[in-house]
Order: sequence, then structure tokens, then C-alpha cells
Amino acid sequence: MVFYGPDNTRATKVAVGIVRAEGAEPEMTRLYSDDGDLRTNHEIGQQILGILNAQGVQSLIVKEEIFGCPHEEGIDYPDGKVCPKCPFWASRDRFTGEMIQ
Repeated sequence: MVFYGPDNTRATKVAVGIVRAEGAEPEMTRLYSDDGDLRTNHEIGQQILGILNAQGVQSLIVKEEIFGCPHEEGIDYPDGKVCPKCPFWASRDRFTGEMIQ
């Protein structure tokens, strides 16, 4: 489970990937909200628990830090470009949060 947001302080998207077998591609569910931070949103938390329980998930990996822009390259903006809605991430390494030179 990974959170995304317009900057490193507020998550507006969560991606939940369920892997059914070793080496299989994850089955993705994405939830969105522009109200507050999804990491502390009780309703979204309940939806995530419902998904995990319904699928019989036995273990979970969660990235605590926000992992970049919630918009998808090639879908929400052109491939190879930076997201025009999230300038915070334009010059940052999303793994470390450090500025890229």
C-alpha cells in the first residue's frame, strides 16, 4: 500500500496492490480524496480494511512516507514531462524526497 500526494505533507491517493502468487502482477485498487490526508481518513481506512478482508490478505507492506505525485504519467500528463499540478515533485527523488540536481 502506497500513498501519493501533491507534496510530502498530504496524501490524496492510496494505491493498494494485492499479489495473489509469487511473481504475479498486483491487482490494483486506487482510492482518492481531496479532503484532508488519506492517511488519517477513517472512511478511507475502513474501505482499505474492507478490501484487504474481502481478499483474504495475510500480510501487508505499507510505505509510510508519501511516494510522489498522485497523477499518472501518460494518463494525467504527457510521458517524459513533470506533472503541472504537483510542482513539489518536479525536482525531487520520490524515494528519498531529496532534490535532484
